[in-house]
Amino acid sequence: MKFEALFRPLQVGPYKLAHRVAMAPLTRMRAERESFSPRPLNAEYYAQRATPGGLIIAEASPVLSHGRGNPATPGIYSQAQIDGWRKVVDAVHAKGGIIFLQLWHVGRVSHSSFHGGELPVSASAIPIKGEGMKAMTADGRISDYETPRALETEEIKNIVEAFRQGAKNALAAGFDGVEIHGANGYLLEQFLQSRSNQRTDQYGGSIENRARLLLEVTQAAIEVWGANRVGVRLSPHGIANDSGEPDPMPLYTYVVKALDKLGLAYLHFIEPRSSGAGRADVHWENVPSAMVLFRPLYSGVLMTAGGFTGETANAAIADGHADVIAFGRIFISNPDLPHRLAHDYPITPYNRATFYGGEEKGYTDYPVYDELTPA
Repeated sequence: MKFEALFRPLQVGPYKLAHRVAMAPLTRMRAERESFSPRPLNAEYYAQRATPGGLIIAEASPVLSHGRGNPATPGIYSQAQIDGWRKVVDAVHAKGGIIFLQLWHVGRVSHSSFHGGELPVSASAIPIKGEGMKAMTADGRISDYETPRALETEEIKNIVEAFRQGAKNALAAGFDGVEIHGANGYLLEQFLQSRSNQRTDQYGGSIENRARLLLEVTQAAIEVWGANRVGVRLSPHGIANDSGEPDPMPLYTYVVKALDKLGLAYLHFIEPRSSGAGRADVHWENVPSAMVLFRPLYSGVLMTAGGFTGETANAAIADGHADVIAFGRIFISNPDLPHRLAHDYPITPYNRATFYGGEEKGYTDYPVYDELTPA
């Protein structure tokens, strides 16, 4: 076996992974468009990528309706959505897989068309700016980002409770755990970072205050699931969706140390070289490595994602920088990715044009390796 380190067993919370090739959470915009519920096509997609003892992190799912910023993204706030996710979970479990759900609120990365004309919310009334930064509307058009409405202090407890209820709903759907989305410029990171958070209450100003919402949301999920079935995703040095802390190390050092005390299932980084929230192929050169910077500060299971190959993933684990590698784009185009890596089979290239929205094409029609080889 060429990538031996990738195929060492690993304990993650109560679950024993058979290998360390995880499927990263990937927005694909193929849920039912009216109810935002997963449908049979989604169950087929996840089942194709499930392996015995393999970890899948299902795509980011808004915990309430105003946490949405894209069409056809599945939610986790209604009974129909719970029922739809249950079919996905059952399909993954039938293959022996383990599946967590990523809990999401996009904050200002949205448009009023998703919210009956009401503005998106954020930490502060600061819009997303920058070259090429455009919002998608509810009917699929492209628009400038609007200036969001700053959440009132008393409203923030409702955000925490929405994540708590989302965690309960994920439990009802049969998931094995949840991941809190604190990355890629979405709501929790909007509170974390000083350029998007200019509040003067207990959720703004100091690092401790800006980290408060992320930690309260994480604690709410822990109270539902237990710490060892909750993960958190962060993107230190990331720049997706007009994010980026001027000096990331003090902020993320504090956050990582605080999370380290909780006994989480895992901490999940997006490597800075791939910060872009999937909208384009990016590979920033000469940027820090999140896993190298923060591994000394975190004693639990560390997962990382962002442009890995079999070689670089195996080296990251063999060198002790990470415990699990989450693959995204090449897991889209290689439903049997762990099998291919185990045998060093060729990797099928992905088709970016089919990433977001559509039906089977670019979703469930990628072949496994055995289908590509003559009998």
